[in-house]
Amino acid sequence: MSIHEVFMPALSSTMTEGKIVSWVKSPGDKVEKGETVVVVESDKADMDVETFYEGYLAHIIVQAGETASVGAAIAFVAETEAEIETAKSLANSGDAAATPAATSVEPIPVAASVGTPALASQNGSNHREGRLVASPRARKLAKELKVDLSNLQGSGPYGRIIAEDVELVANKGKQPTAPVTPIAPTPTTTPVAPSPRTPAPTPTPVVASVVPGQIVPLTTLQNAVVRNMVASLAVPVFRVGYTITTDGLDKLYKQIKSKGVTMTALLAKAVAVTLQKHPLLNASYSEQGIVYHSAINISVAVAMDGGGLITPVLQNADMVDIYSLSRTWKSLVDKARAKQLQPEEYNSGTFTLSNLGMFGVDKFDAILPPGQGSILAIGASRPQVVATPDGLFAVRQQMQVNITCDHRIIYGADAAAFLQDLAKSIETDAQSLTL
Repeated sequence: MSIHEVFMPALSSTMTEGKIVSWVKSPGDKVEKGETVVVVESDKADMDVETFYEGYLAHIIVQAGETASVGAAIAFVAETEAEIETAKSLANSGDAAATPAATSVEPIPVAASVGTPALASQNGSNHREGRLVASPRARKLAKELKVDLSNLQGSGPYGRIIAEDVELVANKGKQPTAPVTPIAPTPTTTPVAPSPRTPAPTPTPVVASVVPGQIVPLTTLQNAVVRNMVASLAVPVFRVGYTITTDGLDKLYKQIKSKGVTMTALLAKAVAVTLQKHPLLNASYSEQGIVYHSAINISVAVAMDGGGLITPVLQNADMVDIYSLSRTWKSLVDKARAKQLQPEEYNSGTFTLSNLGMFGVDKFDAILPPGQGSILAIGASRPQVVATPDGLFAVRQQMQVNITCDHRIIYGADAAAFLQDLAKSIETDAQSLTL
């Protein structure tokens, strides 16, 4: 017999602390092997955390909404019901770090997977922002038993679909039309109008509701951005600006916009193709030397609701056609704002784009992300009066771009040559971006 400590897992290489979004299990609940027990907010996404052991959730140390350092104990799990009280006494004594050997406290290994947060509306709905809320075990079981989850009402916390709901439906052979509940059925002579939906508790502050003079704690994502920005101060950088005429790119965009192509994808494609000729701009610094990456993965900065930013990655952007690239980008943005990005979808970038042109910004300088050699800041495309080679005046659409580079491995001439070729690709050969 033993009592186990559940520790805050490291869900990414940069994660130093995590925030409890919600506990899927309550104290006293049975915990099955491979079942989600808690949803944790990492630097970039909400992750379902599963246990590899069976037992009973005896006591929760870190409540929903609270933060704990990676490796800190967040709960106790007892192997038997008889040990639940012992675990509670242990937690109340505040001596978890110096547990007597007789109790044999051991860490519980956990597996984390990106999933929908368990925090749905309080009225028992199992959908949040159009997404189904179900435990990974329930999803796996539903696939095996061929059970449709879309019409199934969950009996778990906040309306979450759990494995027992799927098993019940499979045994009955039909989908229930009402939430599964242990309470005796109510009379059905008079239909009961649904109660007003209560907004789900928000794990991050909403900027619009901030009171003047109030101090709002940083979110987990904002703290991650802070760490990255502070780390970037140790890198010597320089910046180079360039003016690019976009008439050809704008014309191409109008032609293929109806097919789902985005300007972001076009710019990422243009940069990726140009990087094929300038591998140094796609490289990064290490103490051993210059790291020339085997793929051209373009990170694109996206602002997040509630503060912070994330950089979804268009992998192998130079090799993917513009239509597939645009579909991938739309999917990545949707996943980023739902906090469902897989780690490789936001930490595998080799070159970053930051586009504030959509906000009407003329030009700006971007901060170099840690682990990369370059970032390109893109301003708005505006009509400008320019002198033509034949001595006349004309109106051209032009945008300002500024590149920030790691001066330890990249020099001014390298950045200037890259921008020259990028301008040539956009100005004279934009049609080639569709190939």
